[in-house]
Amino acid sequence: MSGRLILFPVPIGGDDINQALPSANLALLASCHTFIVEELRSARRFLKRVGYPHPIDDTVFHLLNEHTSPQEITHYLDAIDRDEDIGLLSEAGLPCVADPGALVTRMAQRKGITIVPLVGPSSLMLALMASGLDGQHFSFNGYLPVERQQRTAAIRSLETTALRTGYTQIFIEAPYRNNQLLEALAETCRPDTLICIACDITLPTQTIRTMTAAQWRKQREKINLHKRNTVFLIGR
Repeated sequence: MSGRLILFPVPIGGDDINQALPSANLALLASCHTFIVEELRSARRFLKRVGYPHPIDDTVFHLLNEHTSPQEITHYLDAIDRDEDIGLLSEAGLPCVADPGALVTRMAQRKGITIVPLVGPSSLMLALMASGLDGQHFSFNGYLPVERQQRTAAIRSLETTALRTGYTQIFIEAPYRNNQLLEALAETCRPDTLICIACDITLPTQTIRTMTAAQWRKQREKINLHKRNTVFLIGR
């Protein structure tokens, strides 16, 4: 079985393809006639943008998102049994990191399939790099609860962990709830707790700023994060 599962990163913004992805990644796309994707329209758009050399209408796409059950992916890797490569595309950023691709990658591991992870942009790592917070020890916590009391409890728990252990706590929110989360962080955290807001990473509107909760309380009304892709970090 010489077929491989190749994990293709995708740009996280409107950045130049040549700056976001190594040329070797783009060359490997040509070896794939089957792709596992999170969203069909954006996957087809990405392949057209990077000059995918095969007819897209003849390419096989399997959907893998939050609505896909483990039973549905059973045959997604069948092309590898025919010694063909399959590409896994994230919606944005790195496959399998804050991404449902882990389901099919786990299945590939069980089958003993060769998995090829490729270099590309990660909003989580780029935010951590620029935050000034501890990059030796950190935790990614996904999404916080939507309900106000549960969200406040989660923030306090993450802050306690960050202050006690020094581990930077990273999390994200649906873009249309970003402003509410920033307000909750500013009001809930201790005045001297550091909060980093990393917004529109790799875009011309990119903003990455680390301040104390007390400083964010004064600044938050001047900042509009609504529908802007944002990574939140807290630490000491």
